[in-house]
Amino acid sequence: MKKTLILTLVLLVMAMTGMTHAASTRQQLTAESTIERVMQKGVLRVGMDTFQPWAMKDKNGRLIGFEIDVATRLAKDLGVKVEFVPTAWSGIIPALLTGKFDVIIGGMGITPERSLKVNFTIPYDYSGMSIVAHRQKAAGFTQLADFNKQEVQIAVKLGTTAAAVAKKYLPKATLRMFDNETQLYQELRNGQVHAVVENAPRPAFEAADYKDTLFMPFTDTFTKEPIAFALPKGDPDTLACFNSWITLVQLEGWLQERHNYWFGTKDWASQVQ
Repeated sequence: MKKTLILTLVLLVMAMTGMTHAASTRQQLTAESTIERVMQKGVLRVGMDTFQPWAMKDKNGRLIGFEIDVATRLAKDLGVKVEFVPTAWSGIIPALLTGKFDVIIGGMGITPERSLKVNFTIPYDYSGMSIVAHRQKAAGFTQLADFNKQEVQIAVKLGTTAAAVAKKYLPKATLRMFDNETQLYQELRNGQVHAVVENAPRPAFEAADYKDTLFMPFTDTFTKEPIAFALPKGDPDTLACFNSWITLVQLEGWLQERHNYWFGTKDWASQVQ
């Protein structure tokens, strides 16, 4: 009888300890949750870089673009302020992981390599790679294979999926890496490279703005990639919150409306520097 009582007490203590540990674990996860910190501080810090028309500065130095609209709406719906943290794309994931901001909302494509370091939300948009070329240097080029030659120089932005795509689809071409978009297109317009590979629709916009110098060898994109928010691993609450928000604004039609404005028109062009 005594042994049975002792065993019952031991099991009860073990059960209570397990419940306490589970509660403690839940409290710890909640305390470490990004969304919990955001709500407590009242500020959502967003890591991004400038890619037209995803994010860019207007004539007054204010950030505008598709990603800026998305992050601003997200913060508003959460009832907090948004703080943008411009960061060089090549170092944006390390900056996220060291806590410089809460989430990356910057046109980031989902890749297996990136997924090893961060968690991605469900896609909130889709993009694809296109190519814009210099009329004289790439005269007669009409297909992707024409650019896959050692003597052809392709400009891409460092750390982007465009760089990875160019290596995959144009392995023989000579790739030139640049830190920002301005350098890419300046080199192209000056005839220093044959072409630029980048996410649509910027290459098409450049070809339209500089018709005498640049052209699109083909109009379709040659890849398709899902675009998502990126956040640190081990945070299911924040991931669930962002996924729910993306689903809601997709069903509402707001994401498509913003996409159509920024990618389907250039009504915003007069605002840009």
